[in-house]
Amino acid sequence: MHRLKTRWLRISCIAILIAAANPVAAQSVKPIFQYIVSVPEPSSHVYHVELHTLGWDQDTVVFKMPKWMPGYYQIMDYAKSIKNITAHDDEGNKIFITSRNENSWSIGGIKNKSIILSYDIKTDKKFVANSFVDESHAYIVPENSFMYADGFLELPVSVKVEMNSKWKDIATGLMVIKGHPFEFAASNFDILYDSPLLIGNLEELPAFKIKGIEHRFIGYDIGSFDKIRFMNNLKKVVESAINIIGDIPYDRYTFIGIGPGQGGIEHLNNTVVSFNGNKLNSEKAEHSMMNFLAHEYFHNYNVKRIRPCELGPFNYDKENRTNQLWVSEGLTVYYEYLILKRAGFGDTKTMFSDLEANINTVENNPGRFYQTLAQASYNTWEDGPFGGQGEKINKSVSYYQKGPVVGLLLDFAIRNSTRNKKSLDDVMKLVYWEYYKNSNRGFTDAEFQQACETIAGKSLNSVFDYIYTTKELEYNTYLNYAGLRLDLKLNSQQEKKYTLNRISKPNLLQQEILRSWLQETN
Repeated sequence: MHRLKTRWLRISCIAILIAAANPVAAQSVKPIFQYIVSVPEPSSHVYHVELHTLGWDQDTVVFKMPKWMPGYYQIMDYAKSIKNITAHDDEGNKIFITSRNENSWSIGGIKNKSIILSYDIKTDKKFVANSFVDESHAYIVPENSFMYADGFLELPVSVKVEMNSKWKDIATGLMVIKGHPFEFAASNFDILYDSPLLIGNLEELPAFKIKGIEHRFIGYDIGSFDKIRFMNNLKKVVESAINIIGDIPYDRYTFIGIGPGQGGIEHLNNTVVSFNGNKLNSEKAEHSMMNFLAHEYFHNYNVKRIRPCELGPFNYDKENRTNQLWVSEGLTVYYEYLILKRAGFGDTKTMFSDLEANINTVENNPGRFYQTLAQASYNTWEDGPFGGQGEKINKSVSYYQKGPVVGLLLDFAIRNSTRNKKSLDDVMKLVYWEYYKNSNRGFTDAEFQQACETIAGKSLNSVFDYIYTTKELEYNTYLNYAGLRLDLKLNSQQEKKYTLNRISKPNLLQQEILRSWLQETN
């Protein structure tokens, strides 16, 4: 019993430290949250979570497990992984829990009490959007781990990891509590849920700094490869991305490699990526990896800060639908190509090939006649990020594929209308400063189009028709602005094959736009 009281005293002290860093939350007495994570038996693929909470002036509170993870737009039903849920007060007395539905529980009789909510999380799948535990490491997805009190997402929270004797490292974007290397703080639950934890015996590569800001790569089972070369190349990629916006909005950034697999998910000051350095054995493999990391890194701007208004603050209890994933994901694909080209990786042929792959996917998909880009974004919760499957496979499109193609046409439209004085880069900077930096909010559909038209100095309805209607893309109208054309031939399966080529005898403006876009000096 004495140990419980001592623990509560310590939690209260940590809460004071968190509140001091969050004066708005400290203006009145608020409930306190501390999570304690432990992995007593890693071989069981189970980890244990305790929520210690006190300071309630109401008798009943509803606790919920999130249904999804921002960055992965699918309902995950994380509550299904919960086992052995119990609650008791700081005297050890059991508190009754009532299940309300598949992901929420009601706990009564807690007014003016300190309570501990305990449960286990069973893991069975290695995936970037799922927690996973084995004998050698633990990957903790916060949405898969930490219940929240309904109506209290804005409050500060802390997390303590009880390390086992075999593991020594933690990688996360959370703020470390000074003097306590395995304890972390978040100013609210959105920040907590934005910060996965990787636990084990990790390897950290040589960090680099840009404008005094440290950038790290730390991971589990990262493999054998030229790590100095890799980090030098990654620095060039990050610098190229930063140059687009011109601002670094974090104090430190961490690439977190969770081991071999597929996929990555972006966060405000970190990204979690599946990573296998053993496969970086060719120039093509290196290029593909840098494409992937450029995409995930640029998301710290585009979607985490340059964001549709529907994507933050989040509702973790249902789908957060938006028409704008063609911006958040599609334009990020477009920019991953530009970032690599500007960083000096690959040549014009490589960049053309990347764009051609998307164009060919779009043009050989009959789904373009049935579903708009905006609808693909809104319906991704049912269709998935790459369009519907089964009966829907030929009646849907992917914003990952059509988004960058429309981004290309939009960029050229802006460059042409401003005689190459402005580009899509200027739109991204405008939206970043206007909505994120100055207003701390997302943009509406109309506001994003307005930002594009402000930069272009004219209406861009003809381009935005490609987003909100199924109108066929008039490629050559826009490609011609940069002295390019799209050529078509049919292969042996009668599948359309498009290639990007330069026109003969471009005029001075066309030459200037193409040079500027490719960042060629001559």
